[in-house]
Order: sequence, then structure tokens, then C-alpha cells
Amino acid sequence: MYDAKLLKLSKLFNRISFLRLFIFVISSIILIYLIKFKLLTPILIVFPLSILCFGAAIKYHNKIAFLKKHTAFLKGINESEVLREKCNLEEFDTGHKFINQNHPYTSDLDIFGQYSIFQLLNRTTTESGMILLSEWLSEPATNYEIHDRQKAIKEISQKLDWSQDFQASGMHFQNKKSDYYKLLDWVEVPVVLLKYRRIYMAVAIILSVLSLLGLYFLIINAASSNWHIYLLSFVTVLFVNYIILRKVKTIADDIVKTSQENINILRGYRTLINKIECESFKSKKLYELQSILIKSKYSAFNEINRLCRQLEFSQQRGVKIKQILIGGNYLYPLLNSFLLIDIYLIIGIEKWKSKNKAFLKSWSEVVSEFEVINSLAGFCYSNPSFTFPEITEKNNYVHFESLGHPLINSNKRVCNNFHSEGQGDVVMITGSNMGGKSTFLRTVGVNLVLALAGAPCCAKYGQVSNLKLYTSMRTQDNLREGISSFYAELSRIEKMLKLIESSQNTFFLLDEMFKGTNSEDRHKGGFSLINQLSKLKTSGIIATHDIELAKLSGNKRLVTNYSFNSEIKDHSMIFSYELHPGICNDFNASELMEKSGIKIISNISGK
Repeated sequence: MYDAKLLKLSKLFNRISFLRLFIFVISSIILIYLIKFKLLTPILIVFPLSILCFGAAIKYHNKIAFLKKHTAFLKGINESEVLREKCNLEEFDTGHKFINQNHPYTSDLDIFGQYSIFQLLNRTTTESGMILLSEWLSEPATNYEIHDRQKAIKEISQKLDWSQDFQASGMHFQNKKSDYYKLLDWVEVPVVLLKYRRIYMAVAIILSVLSLLGLYFLIINAASSNWHIYLLSFVTVLFVNYIILRKVKTIADDIVKTSQENINILRGYRTLINKIECESFKSKKLYELQSILIKSKYSAFNEINRLCRQLEFSQQRGVKIKQILIGGNYLYPLLNSFLLIDIYLIIGIEKWKSKNKAFLKSWSEVVSEFEVINSLAGFCYSNPSFTFPEITEKNNYVHFESLGHPLINSNKRVCNNFHSEGQGDVVMITGSNMGGKSTFLRTVGVNLVLALAGAPCCAKYGQVSNLKLYTSMRTQDNLREGISSFYAELSRIEKMLKLIESSQNTFFLLDEMFKGTNSEDRHKGGFSLINQLSKLKTSGIIATHDIELAKLSGNKRLVTNYSFNSEIKDHSMIFSYELHPGICNDFNASELMEKSGIKIISNISGK
């Protein structure tokens, strides 16, 4: 569909380009002919008509160019959805700047980074939208907020055309080098001329009139004997203009620099706000967000559009950065020296800031929320089998049916049921190597993150408490700081215990406890921690290879044992990736080592 539309637009674009050139050439030939024969009346008719025709052709040319680019973006959006469906995420933004090794769970669960949940979800086009998505994935929302988000996501997921048009509209102004916080800081910079705007405006008007009068009298008296008096008067006025312009130069330069840095951000907000203002929404959250942009006759789109036009005009001025002139129109300095345009420009911008600086952040936050909701709506639409889990008021309650990992292709995904209820409920999972223990922990963790962000989960049904999630799965040493992997794990465990003590509804995921120490201490430390956790106001899952630890903990009724098993057929290992009650009853480490070339000794005796 999009290929055919693009082909049609490309042909039309080429025809309009030729038409524009044709109008220019024909108009030039006709005008040269008329000038040659001094036909004044036809010239006065043909010249403005040529300008109008050429201008209309340029306007239509730009419109077709925009439609062509917009259609290409829509095509790219749909191609991206196909890649996400196949879990081919290499080309998407990794969100690497949000990686925090000290976060309670994001590093262990691949929330950010290569092949991450962020890549699967992110459909934002603004920096502020991307930041907000990272925040939603890093901190659970309140039950009330989750409920509102779910309704909003469901509504937008049913507005596919609007959703994709909204995303494509933002892509026109996407800029990975933009700095959203610089824009907010600039708006907060105190005004200077606005306090004395009447004085500055009066001075600008008077000096502009004097400059033009001085030039007029100098021209008409150029042949008189007193021409030098008119010249002196004219130069004096220009010198006064120069002094005033020099005084405000820093402020004017700052405006031009701001326009260079932030104009695309503002254009993006302007376009997205227009899309939001023009659509009707039913869900409470979307309606309330939209109402922030439209208050009575006060429109965020109109206000940002006014600022964009002023900043776009400021680019005619240009600015020197490291002695290099950036932008600018060569006529601007000449006109500025007569008309003091900088004064009007500065006062116009400062007037806008004074009126709207309190609103700009809230407007950008509305756009950001719409972008995040739109991202999750796209995720929802692309995965119709996923479900929005119920959020329960019960303590430490996690229940999923047919739970899978969203980053595993649906053709290869194996789903399992999982249930954990009440404080002190510790689930222990044993299993053979590569059997699926760690993946299952991440499956539970990732779906809890999605559920508590208000997003759909990769499950047939879900019901969860509002939990504080904490993981200890990928502890690594740090050579620069001299921290061993064992000490790093102890540090994570210590933080987890403090979190459990300070908050309700903590859910932990621990993978291979104390793997950095000897087997005796690991066994003793592991059992001691399990015993401690079973008595605290918490619940969670522990994965381990230590069968004896699982048996001991099960016999003491400290844990509920589950396992992943494998079997060997025709010298090949078969993994079912299905979760079963009880302790693992098969082991494959020896077979794996033997396949790697290690000659396994079947009977080892200390004698």
C-alpha cells in the first residue's frame, strides 16, 4: 500500500519540480522580451502574476514533499512493527543512557540496552518522551494510575491510523542530539528588556523614523552645498542605533543560538500538540491530558506556533559561533541598523516567555505522556494475545496463566503458569543447565515491570499486587573499584534486605546465590538467607543448581520447589522449558562438559 502511494507521490513530486522550473524559465523569457521593448504595462501585469504562479508552485511542491516524507515514515513504522514481531531489534534505540547498574532490577531484566524491553516498546520521537518511558519502566505506578493508563492504552490501540500518524508526525523533527533540559532552562532565564519595554519600544520607533528621515534628506540633498550636514545627522543617528544594538547584542545572540538548538524540539511539540488537540478522546486520562493543552480559547498549539515563528525569524539574524557565522540573511544587518529589529525580536520573545514559561513544561509533559501511551498502545496492537493484568490489593500476590517472555519470538516461546501468594512465600527453582531457570526469572520480572507500568503482559491472564521488585542475577566484579563478584552480590543482598525492611510488597528474584564462594559457605549462606526471607514480609523466586539446598529448604517447608528438566535422546539434549512441581530429577552438566572435549572420569575416589 505504502509503496504504491510513495511511487504516486514521487511521480507527482517530479512533475511539480518540472512545472516550477518551467514557470521560472517561461516567466524570465517573457519578462526579458517585455523589458527589451519597454512595454511597461504588460511588465506590471506579468511580473506579479509570475511571482504568484511561482510561489503557488513552490507551496504545492513543499506540500507534496512533506506528504512523500510522511508516507515514507508511515511505511518505516509498519516495517518496524514487523521487525519487532520477529524480535529483530538491532536497529532500534537501546536506551543505553538509562542503564543503571545500581537500579533494583533494570540491569538484570534487560529493560535497557541491546535486545531490551525498551527497544520493544519505544515508539517515542521526542527526548522527553523517551525519558518518561524510561521512568515508567523504572518505577511502578500507583494502582489508580495503572488503571487509568490501561484504559488510555486500550483506547489509542483502537485508533491505529491516528496512532501511526501521530508517531510519523513527530519523526519529521526527531533529533538525537537535542537537549530538552536546555530548552526548559532557557525559558526560565529572567527577562531583561520586557521590564522597560515601553521605553525601548519608544526609542526603537523614534530612532527608526529618524534613520529613515535622515537617509531620505541625505538623498534628496546630495547635490546641495549643505549635504555634509545631512550626512553628519544621518551618521549620528546610525551611531546611536549601533550603541543600542551593541547593548542588546548578547541577548539577541542567545535567542538565535536557542533557535538553532531548540527549534526542531518546538516544531515537534507544535505538530504533536496539534494532533492531540484535534482528536477526541473518551478515557479519563487522555481527556484530562488534552484539557491541559486547551483551556477556554487558550491553545498550546497557537502559543508554541507563535514562538516557533519568532525563533524562525530570528534565524535571519544569524550568530557568530567561534568566529563562524551560522545562518543569517545579509539584508538583516542593514535593515537592523535602521529599524532596530533586535529590540522588537527580544521583546517579542521575552513577552512569550513571561506569558508561557509556567506552561511549557506541563505541555511537554503532556506530549511525553501521549508518546509513551502511544508506544504502549502500539505494543498492545501488535500483540493482541497479550493481556492487561488485574491489580489487586492483596499483599505479595502474583498470578499468571500462560506466561511467556515478550523478547522471545512467539514461534519459539514456551509459556508457563505461575502463582505466588502471601508474605513469606518463597519459590525455589532447580534445573539442568540451559533448562530455562534464569529466563523464567526474567520472564516473571519483565511481566511484573510491564504490569506495573500499565502495559499489557505476555500472558493469557494475570493478577498481581503493586510490588517493589528487586533482583540479584548478574553481579559482576569491578576491577577499577577493587570489588569482587562475591562482594558485589553481598552488596545487592544487603540493599534488598533493607528494602524489604522499609516497604511492603517486595518481590525478589535471586539467581544462583553466593556463586562466588566455596560450596560449603555457599550452602550454609544460602540456607540461612532462605530461612531469613521466609520470615519477612516479602516473597520471591530463587533459582539454583544446589539440589541439596532445595531438598533441605523444602523439607523445612521454607520454600515451594519447582523445576525445569531435560532429557537426552540420541546423544542430544532436549529441553522442554516447562515448569514442573518438585525438584529437578536430571543433570546434564557432565554431558555438556563431555561435548566440550573434557574427558569425564565416572568414578572419583579420594583414596
